[in-house]
Amino acid sequence: MSATYINNRKIILASSSPRRSQLLRESGFWFETAAFDFDETFPDDMHPGLVAAHIATAKCRMAAHLIQEDHILLTADSVVVLGDRIFNKPQNEKDAYRMLATLSGKTHQVFTGVCLKDSEMEISFSGKSSVSFREFTDSEIRWYIDRYQPYDKAGSYAVQEWIGLCKISNIEGTFANIMGLPTDLVYEGLKHFKNAILE
Repeated sequence: MSATYINNRKIILASSSPRRSQLLRESGFWFETAAFDFDETFPDDMHPGLVAAHIATAKCRMAAHLIQEDHILLTADSVVVLGDRIFNKPQNEKDAYRMLATLSGKTHQVFTGVCLKDSEMEISFSGKSSVSFREFTDSEIRWYIDRYQPYDKAGSYAVQEWIGLCKISNIEGTFANIMGLPTDLVYEGLKHFKNAILE
């Protein structure tokens, strides 16, 4: 292993998200990805702020067979919340338009749940960020959907795209958390695992 990595033990990222891979890579982590299909359901009466961590933990337990030697498994899930409503990935163009029109001019929360697991330990946690949008016009929403096709993104948007650059007026919390992985919390979480982080 190259000494340029911040972690001694390889992370197995059970996610096909290119954004999560990008964030881990840019944060200096040693990792590899493993594709895995997950059930992302959750109890109807669960508090919205707990959903992301619940799903991330369920994913981690489903993918536990991927853990080998001294590797650490990482799973994550992000949800967009406005009030008590959860905005998942849109089903189609109409659904994406509805979400963005509802979020327009309002402040919502992004929760990204993370679960870390090895053969001896499992921990989970969530990052929380607040995002304030400026008002969207009908034309802006339709242009964004047509240009960026945000059908694989919670809340129908990605913060690193046009919306993040031109239509966010304020952020509280980390940009990385909104993008899909609270890398600061991942780093702190890894410190709970023996010999995981360089000292």
